[in-house]
Amino acid sequence: MKNQVLLSGVQPSGTLHIGNYLGAIKQWVELQKSHKEYLMIVDLHAITVPQEPRELNKKTLELAALLIACGIDPKKTTLFIQSHVPAHVELGWILNTLTPIGELERMTQFKEKQEKSGLLAGLLNYPVLQAADILLYQTDVVPVGEDQLQHLELARTLARKFNSRFGKTFKEPRALIYKEAARIMGLDDPTKKMSKSAPSSNNYIALLDPPDEIRRKIKTAVTDSGSELKYDTARKPAVSNLLDIYSAFSDTEVKKTEARYRDKGYADFKKDLAEVIISALSPIQKKFSLISKNETKLKKILKNGAKDASVIANKTLLEAKKKMGFIS
Repeated sequence: MKNQVLLSGVQPSGTLHIGNYLGAIKQWVELQKSHKEYLMIVDLHAITVPQEPRELNKKTLELAALLIACGIDPKKTTLFIQSHVPAHVELGWILNTLTPIGELERMTQFKEKQEKSGLLAGLLNYPVLQAADILLYQTDVVPVGEDQLQHLELARTLARKFNSRFGKTFKEPRALIYKEAARIMGLDDPTKKMSKSAPSSNNYIALLDPPDEIRRKIKTAVTDSGSELKYDTARKPAVSNLLDIYSAFSDTEVKKTEARYRDKGYADFKKDLAEVIISALSPIQKKFSLISKNETKLKKILKNGAKDASVIANKTLLEAKKKMGFIS
């Protein structure tokens, strides 16, 4: 429903790949037709782990251009950079005063990232800022993977807590679970999700990978024992993952693909899979090339998005501050 508010965000770090596209971006493109969509480039979240300044700057603009190239329409979706709307940080601080440390220490992602980055306050408080992101826009639905449900539940808890203590202010957002069919696994390890921060680029197909690189990566992608092309996630996880990718990009049922390659080996299937991906990514890459050449226009889109986002964000923040007793 168009009057329903949807919010999502993506970090300007790592490399956007086909897993991101099929699992999230493609759905955002579709959902912008039926929802009031706010889409943030969450640069403040990105710095919870060390970032090289020039790279962060470059990746932020690259990400914006890629999202538009993939079909995000700035006329339908409010596309903006998180740090361009200061209300996020201010509400984040307010919500921090309502959040028990124990709840943050129990967050699964904090435990995982702590081992890699050490114990940093920003890493611990990341979910509180994320809650502020969501609550500022009176969000109805948040598209999430199952690994983000814990964070969304914290946002719901903090909304209830604030509303109970200071009066009705925030909506409690609902989760919109990404379709499980779009869960794309790593080409080098089919037991783990494809990751834009993977140490090896052989893990993923980047949205901007050139054709020959896509062919190389698919050719060297892990396969299972035997030669039968059969969808069986338990016994043939690698082949099943490749079939999922083929199905998603060709809009073909897995069973039809199995039948088509019944008497052929993995090599023939992989060769065709690479071409299917190349064909699907070609228009995105061409559009990205055009958009990224006009940095001034791209920055204007992001500035306008932040301006629009600030209207509702500042309204929500002001209401929250008044109810807490701050002088306006």
